[in-house]
Amino acid sequence: MSDLDTQIPTTFDPFADASSEDSGAGTKEYVHIRIQQRNGRKSLTTVQGLKKEFSYNKILKDLKKEFCCNGTVVQDPELGQVIQLQGDQRKNVSTFLVQAGIVKKEHIKIHGF
Repeated sequence: MSDLDTQIPTTFDPFADASSEDSGAGTKEYVHIRIQQRNGRKSLTTVQGLKKEFSYNKILKDLKKEFCCNGTVVQDPELGQVIQLQGDQRKNVSTFLVQAGIVKKEHIKIHGF
């Protein structure tokens, strides 16, 4: 047997099985609530992934009134519209979205430390 008869391992692509419809791994169906550290003890809470048929400005207005904080809607080229709130409001926002009937509890991902 010569050296050429041995099997040469080829590169393995773990994403080769994924079809074009499965791309994104289901990130579109989840609402992501994240915290971003600013300076010192200051932080921002971001909410992304809400459906486009919802009015982001009305949701923001209700969130600001409910939690006594300031916030804004930011247009991101990759993520679309993102709601930003002052402070760590992750748990408050998740309970608000569930109680308002905007998102089911299973479709919320809370990120952060």
